[in-house]
Amino acid sequence: MHNKPLTADELKIRHLGEPTVESPLDLPAASLEATGSFVAPGTGIRVSVEVDAAGQALDPLVFEKAGPRKRLFFDTRRVRAAIVTCGGLCPGTNNVIRSVFYELYHRYGVRKIYGIRYGFQGLNPEEGQPPIAMTSDFVRRIQLFGGTVLGSSRGAQSSSVMADFLAERDIDMLFCVGGDGTQRGAHELSRELVARGQTCAVVGIPKTIDNDIPFVWRSFGFFTALDQAREVIQGAHVEANGAPNGIGLVKVMGRDAGFIAAGATLASQEVNFTLVPEIPFDLDGPKGFLAALEARIRARRHAVVVVAEGAGQHLFESAGEVERDASGNRKHRDIGLLLRERILKHFAERELPVAVKYFDPSYAIRSVPANTDDSLLCDGLARNAVHAAMAGKTDMLVGFWHGVFINVPIPAVVSRKKTMAPDGGLWMGVLENTGQPARFGE
Repeated sequence: MHNKPLTADELKIRHLGEPTVESPLDLPAASLEATGSFVAPGTGIRVSVEVDAAGQALDPLVFEKAGPRKRLFFDTRRVRAAIVTCGGLCPGTNNVIRSVFYELYHRYGVRKIYGIRYGFQGLNPEEGQPPIAMTSDFVRRIQLFGGTVLGSSRGAQSSSVMADFLAERDIDMLFCVGGDGTQRGAHELSRELVARGQTCAVVGIPKTIDNDIPFVWRSFGFFTALDQAREVIQGAHVEANGAPNGIGLVKVMGRDAGFIAAGATLASQEVNFTLVPEIPFDLDGPKGFLAALEARIRARRHAVVVVAEGAGQHLFESAGEVERDASGNRKHRDIGLLLRERILKHFAERELPVAVKYFDPSYAIRSVPANTDDSLLCDGLARNAVHAAMAGKTDMLVGFWHGVFINVPIPAVVSRKKTMAPDGGLWMGVLENTGQPARFGE
């Protein structure tokens, strides 16, 4: 669910100039039907696939289709490219680095490819380490490991300082792998470059384990996170069944969106209560969460609860101004520990002994290598980012929509939030699987 309607102007991709260079790729002529050919000019993907009773599209807007172009802006023989990874760790980041490198190196013949160290810090000589001159040997097996071989960090740097860095090293294109904070930084850098007349393409590759980037149906790392979360939930279910009145409490990632909590719930089929940021809930009262949990324990003598890290923040007393991390994200209080404390207190007051087993696997989940689904997605996102940059497109991000890769202007992405729809199919599936009420407290 996106919280702001789109306009046609927002979907126009910025270009550095007229593409006049013949592509070195040996592909068939542009075709609307073929997927292994150049993308025909003006080819788009509808924002909405829904039609009315007469078969007319409900929404006329289209995204630009991603893919290789017949004519490029850059002369591939002279290109210098750089890759930067920012924000928290996420399964698949090394896959993206590797696929960007190989698309540049093998397909376009680029020989100057640099890895920026530790996020945007590496674009500031006073704070960061020198870039790495990347080679085939450097990236050969990195897809087998979690994390990022380039390192990562949170926080912005001066767009002017970063533009100077790129100019001094004659960098023609920068691939920014990261979430909404990273893409905001990429947008500011792109604006600075355009204002200077500096012909450097800035292309974003969406990275968020939370799956909360707009116009990206599924971001890389998300399915790997579901696999890992499902295993933890299975362990919580075993623990809950192994003790009288056992309660398995699992906190998963999901700062502002409950996609991991909801998806893992449906994947495991063992969860009795799921709590997410999009659905406020009460703890106390006859219709509150604790009363429902007590009823479950008295009836079945065990329960599994999954909570997203950003859920229930309204339950904490305000402590003045909201704290934010280096990326500008709101710092959340620990809902998992609060729930554990309140559950123990609730049952102690009723003299009903319970065994609460608390699981917080967040860092373990995000640090593993990508699974097969995410590996394929990483490769597609990376290669399409290279195609876009070569064509001179900038201030844009590669999205994934209706199963197709698309080009989306970064301003359209960072001006919105993607959250789980309370009346959507995913949350309805959670309610049907857990049997919990739509809202606790009502």
